[in-house]
Amino acid sequence: MVIFPNCKINIGLNIVGKRADGYHNLQTVFYPLAIKDVIEIIEAPEQKEGADFSSTGLAVPGSTESNLCIKAYQLLKKDFPHLPPVLMHLHKTIPMGAGLGGGSADAAFVLQLLNKKFNLGISSQRLMEFALQLGSDCPFFILNKPCYATGRGEIFTPVTVDLSAYKIFLINPGIHISTALAFSQIIIEKNENNLLEYISMPVAAWKDLIINDFEKPVFDACPELAKIKNELYNKGAIYASMSGSGSSLYGIFVADAEPLLDFPAHYFQRWV
Repeated sequence: MVIFPNCKINIGLNIVGKRADGYHNLQTVFYPLAIKDVIEIIEAPEQKEGADFSSTGLAVPGSTESNLCIKAYQLLKKDFPHLPPVLMHLHKTIPMGAGLGGGSADAAFVLQLLNKKFNLGISSQRLMEFALQLGSDCPFFILNKPCYATGRGEIFTPVTVDLSAYKIFLINPGIHISTALAFSQIIIEKNENNLLEYISMPVAAWKDLIINDFEKPVFDACPELAKIKNELYNKGAIYASMSGSGSSLYGIFVADAEPLLDFPAHYFQRWV
């Protein structure tokens, strides 16, 4: 069975407080984007147990044991010991450590694929609870619809975001941003942004209203990212922003726009 995990972008990202558990409370809008990985899982009765993992495409850093796809399998195996051994292959196209939630999407989609393939009967709500054990933004990919997220990013309010009159240009320059370092640079102040209200406004109004709190510290550390955002606006973007804690950025353009974007060829670049 094959499944196609998609990535997401953040439209606005405000850090509103530090939690006792070490996480941060935030508010953001998650918006799914049709840039996808590919995961195939087949039953492997010849194996004694567990999941045999392989990958192609972009290199997946870290050990197999630390891979979120394997952790998703192991998480379900604890509650469903009859889950059979499997072969799992990931073809990776979503840039990693890029603010796009690619690893989280892979993990969440593995949960869904295993649930469906082996008739585990897990409800969507329970899948989201499993997903939260794997990462703060993993539950979003169970829902996988535009939503306003609060808490750690796991409390969802569905929102209507109609971007049918626009196209999105996504770019990642391959600059690694440490999420932990980015969080450490955030100065938490009284937040008066009403993102839930702003997201319902016309896209043309977002530029002056919707912000990503990570942009200032990340742009200070990596001026090249600020230049990319400015260039997106210079080329006619209606709205441009960094996604998550970076280093991916995106610009929203009117659907019939044909801007000449001249970024280095080694940057990941995709129109959606």
